[in-house]
Amino acid sequence: MHPGSSTAAQTLAAERSAEPTCCPYFHQAVELIGRRWTGAILEILLQGGALRFSSIAAAVPDLSDRMLSDRLKELESNQLVRRTVYPGPPVRVQYALTIKGEELAPALAELKRWARHWLGTPA
Repeated sequence: MHPGSSTAAQTLAAERSAEPTCCPYFHQAVELIGRRWTGAILEILLQGGALRFSSIAAAVPDLSDRMLSDRLKELESNQLVRRTVYPGPPVRVQYALTIKGEELAPALAELKRWARHWLGTPA
């Protein structure tokens, strides 16, 4: 047994015997990206880069324009998505992930891997 290993074992044992608690940041993140359609929108933006509203809508079957608009506003207010307006005519609007949004890529890739393995559906 190396020095300090009993301290690590004691710490681990103490953590396991304590009442389980949910990290508030984890809970907030799960609530944000776990909302209906949000994960799909993030996945499309990860794959496609900057996209117009109609391209996102076409890529996610059964997603209404109103729901897409609501989710994009929510993602924008949480600084995960950036909305850029290009003057026209016609005026064009594109949505893209911010750096904060792009940093979700590993977590979403792992969730996709888990889903393919355990849910048996192609992603």
